[in-house]
Amino acid sequence: MSIKKKIITLPAQMRIITKTVWILSLVSLFTDMASEMLYPVMPLFLKSIGYTALFIGILEGVAEAIAGLTKSYFGKRSDALGKRLPFVQLGYGLSAISKPMLALFSFWWWIFISRTTDRLGKGIRTGARDAMLSDECLPGTRGRVFGFHRSMDTLGAVLGPALALIYLYYYPENYRTLFIIAFIPGLLSIACTLILKEKKIIPSTRKEITTTGIFSFTSYWKSSPVSYKKLSAGLLLFALINSSDVFLLLKMKETGHDDTVIIAVYIFYNLVYALLSYPMGMLADRIGLKYIMLGGLLVFSIVYTGFALSNSLLAFFLLFALYGLYAAATEGISKAWISSLVPAGETASALGTFSGFQSICTLFASSFCGLLWFKFGAVAALLISAAVALIVIFYISLMVKKDNTNL
Repeated sequence: MSIKKKIITLPAQMRIITKTVWILSLVSLFTDMASEMLYPVMPLFLKSIGYTALFIGILEGVAEAIAGLTKSYFGKRSDALGKRLPFVQLGYGLSAISKPMLALFSFWWWIFISRTTDRLGKGIRTGARDAMLSDECLPGTRGRVFGFHRSMDTLGAVLGPALALIYLYYYPENYRTLFIIAFIPGLLSIACTLILKEKKIIPSTRKEITTTGIFSFTSYWKSSPVSYKKLSAGLLLFALINSSDVFLLLKMKETGHDDTVIIAVYIFYNLVYALLSYPMGMLADRIGLKYIMLGGLLVFSIVYTGFALSNSLLAFFLLFALYGLYAAATEGISKAWISSLVPAGETASALGTFSGFQSICTLFASSFCGLLWFKFGAVAALLISAAVALIVIFYISLMVKKDNTNL
């Protein structure tokens, strides 16, 4: 009897992760491999050529703001045109070519152009890609679909820094060659996008969707569902204090740990993140997206408090393990929750609109954290983030009563 049940159940489980979900996950894996090969190296590289924590904070904030604002615009264009694939292909292409650009010059404006190109690519592709993932979801499977994608994406974030660690072990501080090597997985991601197939989608004719412009995301917000607005408001408050992970790496650097140790800890964090993303998605489908999200935010507060008060390597390993749990419980889950609150034809617009507002918050978060760090030190910057996260937990618990996990 049990054998027969397994035979019946297995194909149904396999259909949850469709061919399109697999390909998009591989594309993200290769892209993240390229990006994360450089991400933990960037603050080390920038400090080695004389840039301060304040500059790094402003650079990351502006880059992420550009990504978020363009997510809104191109997400709405995707819904208006009824097309996903062209945005996915162009976006991943731009991110790929941004990697070797860093090897050419060290001028601040060139570094800014390179980071902007990378983030512009992310802005172009993200709304359309997440809409493609949402279109593949069956009832009650959003957590698993988005969780699987996040796990594959984050596996790239394990492999990328691991390759960077091996390279820097043999060629210490030879960052420029590493920027060129990162172009290879970027090319693989482009190749994968070429085998994706577009599903037929009816273009949206709603005025709020067809209105264009970088700041046109405000028009969709006005007509969006109340539940979407309430959830987004809480997540945007959190985004105001959720600065770049670069600052956690800088905290380790300031306490005297060398480059290879910092990258090794970052690899460990991404490994935990990758391993837990799909299980967190499964758990969210079972008990509700809201409870997993709130738990993740609580872990964030604990982690930032720990980083503010800790200096030992063992503590950093434990904190980054918890940080991986936080990321697994929030990154894919938040997208799954948001996409469940709006009609299918508005998914890219809803996610893009949220990202548009989030980008403004992110610009403030990284810049403000960099300023606090510069003026008052790491402890003040990190403890303020931990405190605000607790306020967000209280708000979502009180104001967001329901999540549509079965949509």
